[in-house]
Amino acid sequence: MSTILIKNAQVVNEGEIKVLDIFIKDGRIEQIAPTIDKAAAQEINAEGLHLLPGLIDDQVHFREPGLTYKADIATESRAAVAGGTTSFMEMPNTVPNALTQKLLQDKYDIGQDSSLANYSFFMGAGNDNLEEVLKTNPRDVCGIKVFMGSSTGNMLVDNETALANVFQNAPTLVATHCEDETTIRTNMAVYKEKYGENVTIDMHPAIRSEEACYLSSSKAVELALKYDTRLHILHISTGKETHLFSKDIPLEQKRITAEACVHHLWFSDADYATKGNFIKWNPAVKTAADRDEIWRAVLDGRIDVIATDHAPHTFEEKSQPYLQAPSGGPLVQHALQALLDKVKEGRLTLEQLVQKTAHNTARCFQIEQRGFIREGYWADLVLVDLNKPYTVTKENILSKCKWSPFEGHTFSANIEHTIVSGNVAYTNGKIQEVGSGHRMLFDR
Repeated sequence: MSTILIKNAQVVNEGEIKVLDIFIKDGRIEQIAPTIDKAAAQEINAEGLHLLPGLIDDQVHFREPGLTYKADIATESRAAVAGGTTSFMEMPNTVPNALTQKLLQDKYDIGQDSSLANYSFFMGAGNDNLEEVLKTNPRDVCGIKVFMGSSTGNMLVDNETALANVFQNAPTLVATHCEDETTIRTNMAVYKEKYGENVTIDMHPAIRSEEACYLSSSKAVELALKYDTRLHILHISTGKETHLFSKDIPLEQKRITAEACVHHLWFSDADYATKGNFIKWNPAVKTAADRDEIWRAVLDGRIDVIATDHAPHTFEEKSQPYLQAPSGGPLVQHALQALLDKVKEGRLTLEQLVQKTAHNTARCFQIEQRGFIREGYWADLVLVDLNKPYTVTKENILSKCKWSPFEGHTFSANIEHTIVSGNVAYTNGKIQEVGSGHRMLFDR
């Protein structure tokens, strides 16, 4: 029987901040009260600290199997936990692509053996694997991933019949990467004709353009409306796309939801001059006006959740010229701190941060007994010090790739303790190799 008592924490949960004690027993929150006087195997004095539900990241690429020179589930789950992310949902564009139930199960087996955070893995949809997609169990798989634009892993679904079949028949949530491939290829041809092999990173948002994003996202919405698909569009990168989504109905009643990522909320195209390919993502970081509109949509409810699209590549790969450098970068270790900086700037409140990174992700995916600080729920928690600066250096980066777009930046807040399914997995700057993450379950 393991027990933890957290004393005097400023608990941020369900729109309120209250000073409370939390008693954890056998992995779950047993009691929440202003004062708890019980003996516990471990007591944490949380005076002056804020206690949040652990972040649930609905979009990561941990690169295992097949690309483990970039990252693996063990290293990246530890980076996640160090950053206050207690649960993740990982994408199918690993090698081989997770396009069969057997290959998907292989990933769950790796997660069970090596993940420090709670985990789920998306089933991949391709042009010819509908039969396998239909076998997906909504109870213990987070969703079906459809690449409507090509990115790392070449899983583009460009057969119209296959796409319609997935939207019409998917047994659970369908998450999409939306960029129109024809538009991107046309744009790339124009730039290559003009610049040859000397196309540069500042041209990235013109190649993977607003039009490419909107054409694909609007098509996904159109298909979802036609077939009543439970659709979740990932990493919205343009202001124009935000107007595809509704803010007028409760999240639980929405059939179409959307996600914003930390990099599209932090960077703009002005940053390409200093960050170069290290902020090369698909979809591209675009204008400051796009960033502002994405923020508006996050805050008014058109966009439901915030995640990372954590997607490491090696420093050497990212240091290549634009046309050779892959898209993606590590973010999961610093997502919470980046958002806490935005709280300090007044962009959003602590309560809104928790809503968009934990509560709403749990609601959106119907996650069982996670994402809230409630009695009976799993104890997935993070304690943060809002007044303890933290500078990102190569030495404190836990992702295997050992670089970060935030390198050299000093965040205003520090992650003090992370608790995963009732185990203190990170404390005082160190990973604690106790227990392991759990496979998430879904109420559907």
